[in-house]
Amino acid sequence: MLPQHADPIVAIATAPGRGAVGIVRVSGKGLAPFVRALIGREPRPREATYGPWRAADGQAIDHGLSLWFPAPHSYTGEDVLELQGHGGPVVLQLLLARCLEVAQTALPGLRLARAGEFTERAFLNDKLDLAQAEAVADLIDASTEAAARSAARSLAGAFSQRVHALRDALIHLRMLVEATLDFPEEEIDFLQKADAEGQLQRLRSALAQLQAEARQGALLRDGLQVVIAGQPNAGKSSLLNALAGAELAIVTPIAGTTRDVVQQTIQIEGVPLHVTDTAGLRDSPEVDEVERIGIERAWQRIHGADAVLFLHDLTRWREPRYRVGDANILRGLPEGVPVLHVWNKVDQAGDELPRGDSDIVLSAKHGTGLDALRQRLLQLAGWQSGSEGLFMARERHLRALARVGEHLEQAQGLLTRAADQLDLLAEELRLAQHALGEITGEFTADDLLGVIFSRFCIGK
Repeated sequence: MLPQHADPIVAIATAPGRGAVGIVRVSGKGLAPFVRALIGREPRPREATYGPWRAADGQAIDHGLSLWFPAPHSYTGEDVLELQGHGGPVVLQLLLARCLEVAQTALPGLRLARAGEFTERAFLNDKLDLAQAEAVADLIDASTEAAARSAARSLAGAFSQRVHALRDALIHLRMLVEATLDFPEEEIDFLQKADAEGQLQRLRSALAQLQAEARQGALLRDGLQVVIAGQPNAGKSSLLNALAGAELAIVTPIAGTTRDVVQQTIQIEGVPLHVTDTAGLRDSPEVDEVERIGIERAWQRIHGADAVLFLHDLTRWREPRYRVGDANILRGLPEGVPVLHVWNKVDQAGDELPRGDSDIVLSAKHGTGLDALRQRLLQLAGWQSGSEGLFMARERHLRALARVGEHLEQAQGLLTRAADQLDLLAEELRLAQHALGEITGEFTADDLLGVIFSRFCIGK
């Protein structure tokens, strides 16, 4: 444990601003003398004690509840004191200052907590593994009900249990391979008798299932970046307004009305979709400097998108100039980014519609076809409807699971010629276990911990 992790820490644990209740939290070793000095007595463990917190001159700063959690029965695994008072920012700052003042004699070394340091200590003291610790921040940041429920499942250990089950099976297979390496003179073929190949196949199948569920969890957490692109007056702003159910973007028949990007997060079946309306894409002498900048920003968003809604105008699709404009946009779209062709203004079009089998026809003005578009967006995102019991996952978890898959694939090839490749097989299995352990923090570099916990809020 690094030296700074032994320091007692204090912070305001509630969000900035005014509220009905505010919390100041203290964590460290041997807090009992500090608690007695601050509130005049040592409260009973895990029971709320009401009373005043007094300044050095004896005047009450505030009245509230003191909660005392002796180690190891606390959030951090250390002694923890929580002071729950009124949520005014001035009152909380006075209470925080009083804690630091009392600590000068009763708790030397008390300092302000860094972002995420309380949860970091919970991880370091084995109260949470790393995936559970990350779920704390994910639960706070959840933007949909489904995301909050998935984060709560991860916090309860659902994701970690799946990872541990995979790890245990991997360790068992490693044990067999290592035993064969240690006793090469034995006539019994340990690997064949123990069905090592079957074990490895089951490992890979379990990993594939875990990867699929983790991708769903990552989608709930991060959502999908969707950019609406097209020529001016195709109805991009109208489509954004229709999807959001609010008048977010200005809509006029004047070409070039949208000059900058407008973004709104919507949710479909609990999946957050970050939808961006952009300036109409055109190459015309009528484009002024402001619109030109808007077009540049539109292309920047398009190149950073997870999916592009290419919006076409059904009232103009027969015009040669309009077709050329659409063709130019299509050539500029980035490779590898899914493109969904959406034909707008079906309420004004004739019977003949220029659409492919996977295209969507709708009316942003009247809402026709919006449900079909929402379902196609979920398909583009890779969402499996009706998924239950999902846990939250992050991009780093997906990368770690991908590395596990790569090592198991290498191990599969080596197992077929195990007689002279056992040492390499054992190493691939070890690397797979190491990658798996990065998810829960069994094998994690200190710099990665710093990045993860620095993104938490102060007091958590």
